Amino acid sequence: MRKTLRATLAAAGVLAMAATMAACGGGSTSASPGAATTTTPASPGATQTTGSGPGTTQSTAGSSTADKPDDGTTITVWTMEDSKKFTDLMQNFTQRTGITVKVEAIPWANVGAKLTTAVASGNGPDVVQVGLSNLPDFVSAGALLDLSPYLKDHPALQDDKFLPGVASDKTSPAGKVLSIPWISDVRVLFYRSDILQQAGITTPPATWTDLFNDAKKLAQRGNRQYGYYIPQWDQALPIEFTWQAGGDVLDPTGKVTFDTPAFKQAADFYLSFYRNKLVPTASDSDQTQGFISGASPLLISGPYLESTITGSAPQLNGKWNVAPLPKDKTGTSLLGGSNMGIWSKSQHVQADLKLLDYLSGTSAQLAWFKAADEMPSTKAALADPTLNSDPMVKVYVQQLSDAKLLPLVPNWGKINQDALDALNKIALQGADEQSTLAQLNQIVAALQK
Repeated sequence: MRKTLRATLAAAGVLAMAATMAACGGGSTSASPGAATTTTPASPGATQTTGSGPGTTQSTAGSSTADKPDDGTTITVWTMEDSKKFTDLMQNFTQRTGITVKVEAIPWANVGAKLTTAVASGNGPDVVQVGLSNLPDFVSAGALLDLSPYLKDHPALQDDKFLPGVASDKTSPAGKVLSIPWISDVRVLFYRSDILQQAGITTPPATWTDLFNDAKKLAQRGNRQYGYYIPQWDQALPIEFTWQAGGDVLDPTGKVTFDTPAFKQAADFYLSFYRNKLVPTASDSDQTQGFISGASPLLISGPYLESTITGSAPQLNGKWNVAPLPKDKTGTSLLGGSNMGIWSKSQHVQADLKLLDYLSGTSAQLAWFKAADEMPSTKAALADPTLNSDPMVKVYVQQLSDAKLLPLVPNWGKINQDALDALNKIALQGADEQSTLAQLNQIVAALQK
C-alpha cells in the first residue's frame, strides 16, 4: 500500500515541484557574514527590504527579477539525524534559487550540548530543526529569530496554513513567532486484526472499556500472551490518558499539576493493565517484536512504526491495521513533530525565509513524507488526495485533528519523568499508590517554586 502511495506522490511531485520552485524564486538574495542582505521584489510596486532583520528600511521598487538566482549564497541547516534525505530534498531548491544548502545532522541526544556550545560561541547555523519538546530550551537561550515582522511578506508561513495544534500561540511566547511547523507526528492504535478475529473481536477497541475488555480477552490465549503493551519508558502515555479523561496537567496559572481527578483516573486506568497482568513487565520487552510475534497485539505508537513493521514482517501484510485512539471522554492523542527556526544571528535571513517558504509548500511536504515517512504539518498537504488514498495515513490525518502538545514549560522533562517513575514504582515494585502519588505532587510543586 505504501509503495503505491509513494509512486503516486512521486508522479504528482514532478508537476507540483515546478510550481513550488517558482514561488520560492520570487526574489534575489545575496549575503555574506556582516553584510547587508538585499531582496529584489518579484513584481512592480513590491517592497524592497535592505538588511537582514527586523527594523530594516523599506523602499518601493518597480522592476522584477523573479528568475534571478541567489548565486553564491550558502546557508547551513541543522537537521536531526538524517542529513542525506534532507540534502536530497534541497537539490531542486538550490537549482531554482541558487542558494546552496549545507546540511549538518545532529543526533537528538546531542541537541542540548550543541545548543549550549553554539549559543556560547555565537557560531550557530542559519536554519535549525527543533523538536517540539526542545523548543523551551531554544527559546530561553534566545537562539531563534522572531519571524513575526516578516510574515506579512511570507503568507505560506502564517498560522492559518498549519495545524492549529502547532500554531505560534501554542509554541512561541506571546506576540512572537520563533519557529515554523515542519513535520507532525501523532499516535494511533496499532492492532493485529488477524489475532483479534481469532479471539472473536471483530472491530478495534473504540473506548477505554473496549480496550480493557479486549486486552483481558486476548491475554487468555496462553502463557506469555498479553492483550496490550505499555512501554515502560513512555512518558507521554499517562498524559494522553489524562487528556482522554477530560482533564489537563496544567492548572489555570500554567503550572503543572497531577493532583486532579482526571490524572487519578488516568493513573488507575494505566495501572489496571498491570494489576490484571495484561501487559508484559520485563524491562527488555520490545513493542515491535511483541506486535510482530503476536504476544502484544494491541499498542499505541506513531506512523514510524508502520514502516518498521512493513520492512521487518512483510508476511503480516493484511493482518494488521491502525485505528484512532480509544476514547473515554475524548480520544486525544499526543501531537509531536518538529519545527524549523532561523538562528538569531544568521546573516542570511532572506535566504533562510525562502527555504522556510519552500519547506512549507505542499510538494516539499509530500516529498518529505515519501522520503522519510514523517507526516506533513500544513493543512494543504494533509488534505492532499494522494496522501489520503492510503487508509492508514487517513487514520493518522484524522487523529491529528484531536491531538495536543505536551506542555512547553520549564522543567517539563524532569516533571514528566518523575510522573512516569512514580507509576512504574507502583506497577512494577508494588509501591502504595496513594502515598506515591502524594509524594509525586510534592516533588512537582517544589520544582516549580
